[in-house]
Amino acid sequence: MTKENKQETDYYANVESYYDEDATLGFESRANINSSLERIRSDFRDITIQYDFNNVLEIGCGPGFDIHWFAAKYPEKSFTAVDISGEMVNLTRNRLEKNSIKNVTLFRSDERSLVEKLGKNTFDLIYVYFGALNTVNDLNETAGHINKLLKTNGIAVLTFVNKWYLRELLVQLIKLNLKTAFARLGNTWGGYSVTRHLPSHCYSAGKIRQAFSGFKLISKKGYSIFYPPWYNDHKVREKPSKAERLWNLDQKIQNTPLWSKGEYTLFVFQK
Repeated sequence: MTKENKQETDYYANVESYYDEDATLGFESRANINSSLERIRSDFRDITIQYDFNNVLEIGCGPGFDIHWFAAKYPEKSFTAVDISGEMVNLTRNRLEKNSIKNVTLFRSDERSLVEKLGKNTFDLIYVYFGALNTVNDLNETAGHINKLLKTNGIAVLTFVNKWYLRELLVQLIKLNLKTAFARLGNTWGGYSVTRHLPSHCYSAGKIRQAFSGFKLISKKGYSIFYPPWYNDHKVREKPSKAERLWNLDQKIQNTPLWSKGEYTLFVFQK
């Protein structure tokens, strides 16, 4: 094994280990009660179902919130879900079995071997929610894998943890938390936890469009520009009317340069 191959193997092993542990630390229960996370998730879904699909792949299914929702809503469609974490796959399997969902193929995998396992030109829709692609080792290579997996004219709905989260940067600068303020701007990012390190990368909108330059950009959207990010959900619960105004403000500025300065970005690409 070359040095480069070993580094890549170690990188993915660390990502897998992080999410295996996350699955045992209440990830599922925390997400279930997070209203801002659910609102953003619902908007992701509303955008996704605008497109025709019959055969769908989710990369980074986590505990299965979204694949369960899609498969239950569209029992006549075919779905495949993968996650790098075996523990997350187990949570998803339990969720699907508990609700007697039969139209999902589920297995543990990262993105590198999906073409070999699933075949070229297989899916008319691929979606990735809440930044699973931030943990891939090489975004350009991953874009190539997604291109091969999609049928001609197939759709990819992809979301990313944003590099230039302006509100957080300014707030942390005011608090003199310089390390936190600039954490996303380096080549690597350690994730949200203050006690555990997640091997990952934050991407600017320009970097994402460059990596997926072989696709046609259909639409784009930014999230939590002014609206509180999911990890500040208490602010939504404490002041729901203010949160509603901030959510609506986010919608109004999507056609300005500020659209790409929030917590997440979403892109719809067509092969």
